[in-house]
Amino acid sequence: MTDQVRLYEQLTEIFNDVFLREDMKLTPELSARDVEGWDSFKQIEIMVSVEERFGIKLNTREIDGLRNVGDLADVVTRKAR
Repeated sequence: MTDQVRLYEQLTEIFNDVFLREDMKLTPELSARDVEGWDSFKQIEIMVSVEERFGIKLNTREIDGLRNVGDLADVVTRKAR
C-alpha cells in the first residue's frame, strides 16, 4: 500500500467522523461545494482533526489556500515528513 493510499484512507476516516457518515469517497478534486453541510464550522473540525491525526500544525495561509482534498493531502504530505 502506498503512502498516498494510506493518507487518503486516514483522511476518509476523518471526513466520515466529521460528517457523521460512513460512505464518503474522497478524491483529490472533492471540495466543500460537493459535500452537503461542509460549511466553515465543518472546515474547522476537519483542520483540527487533521492536525491531531498527523501531528502537524496548519497555518492560516495553508488553510486559506486549500481548494480541495488534493490540496489538503499535499499539505499534509509536505508537513508530516
